[in-house]
Amino acid sequence: MYSTRKVTQDTIWVGASDRRLAQFENIYPIPAGVSYNSYVILDEKTVLLDTVDRAVAGRFIENLTHALDGRDLDYLVVNHMEPDHCATLEEIVLRYPNVTIVGNVKTFNMIRQFFTFDVDSRAMVVKEGDTLCTGRHTLSFTMTPMVHWPEVMMTYDSCDRILFCADAFGTFGALNGNIFADELDFEQDWLDEARRYLINIVGKYGPSVLQALKKASALDIQVLAPLHGPVWRENIPWFIGKYQTWASYAPEDHAVLILYASIYGNTESAADALAVRLAEAGEKKIAMYDVSVTDPSYLVAEAFRCDRVVFACPTYNAGIFPKMETLLHELAAHNFQKRKVAVMENGTWAISSGKLIREILQSLKDMEIYEQTVTVKSSLKEAQLGELDGIVAFLEG
Repeated sequence: MYSTRKVTQDTIWVGASDRRLAQFENIYPIPAGVSYNSYVILDEKTVLLDTVDRAVAGRFIENLTHALDGRDLDYLVVNHMEPDHCATLEEIVLRYPNVTIVGNVKTFNMIRQFFTFDVDSRAMVVKEGDTLCTGRHTLSFTMTPMVHWPEVMMTYDSCDRILFCADAFGTFGALNGNIFADELDFEQDWLDEARRYLINIVGKYGPSVLQALKKASALDIQVLAPLHGPVWRENIPWFIGKYQTWASYAPEDHAVLILYASIYGNTESAADALAVRLAEAGEKKIAMYDVSVTDPSYLVAEAFRCDRVVFACPTYNAGIFPKMETLLHELAAHNFQKRKVAVMENGTWAISSGKLIREILQSLKDMEIYEQTVTVKSSLKEAQLGELDGIVAFLEG
């Protein structure tokens, strides 16, 4: 049974959601699932914009068949060649052998890598600013490389003023009938997953995202149609503003994030003591996470949200506790920068985690690092509370 929805009079959402997948890209937990969005334009010519992951191919084909209602498919626009959006491309070609595939040079190079069907006889190669008229609708193509693959492009429909924006403006989470952001309490229920999606999937390529946003700002956009998550038709500037903040690595909130690792509870106790002193100093936004419990994708997103971060970590095998070390490398890989940070270390003998953490933080851009590492020898003593006050004064200053 089909489950399509109209985006505009001529444009139909034909995607599907996967609520069984445990990890997106086999790395990021997605407890609320994920949607794979695909769109059809019905005009004098018919156009399909992107396909879906193989896991939801059955529902996608049902939706596409219903939307076309017996018509042939004239064009398939490939904005992004990642398998979660192109795994069913060959099946579309088999079902609609007359289809013309629209993409850029890099798109077709990747199609040849993934598939063995004759793509050249069906290829329409486009470049920046090229257009495709389908009747009432004229589609124009904007190259947005490294958002987040090199072949990525966006397609703008000047008739309905829709920007089909590939993986930009995407969000983790299955769509449950309500495909539009204005049908949801997005800020309450979806914003955290939008941030986690952008930071982890695309965040490394902030300059490329900013360049894409610059191109998008020249367009009259009434609808944002991403490949994951809700479609936007209201409050678009607000969401674009969020992307501007995240892609520029600027903090989103004036908040303190305490990230700790603890083997027997002593480092956690020290982190709790710091949190209490922050609260007594008037800090209202404090977030704390045990890095051994929470997946790094959530922690990276939280670090991008907050403007101040404390790392509290025991020494382990003369190095950084492994879960904390993994997180630090994830932050570095995503170009974490422009933050105030402080370091607490713990150990019973040969304490070294603080020095090693500082070396990683010092390799990042525009970091203001508290000059003193607070060293806990096995457990925090009352005489050291003044050292915690030093961190508080630094963070609150």
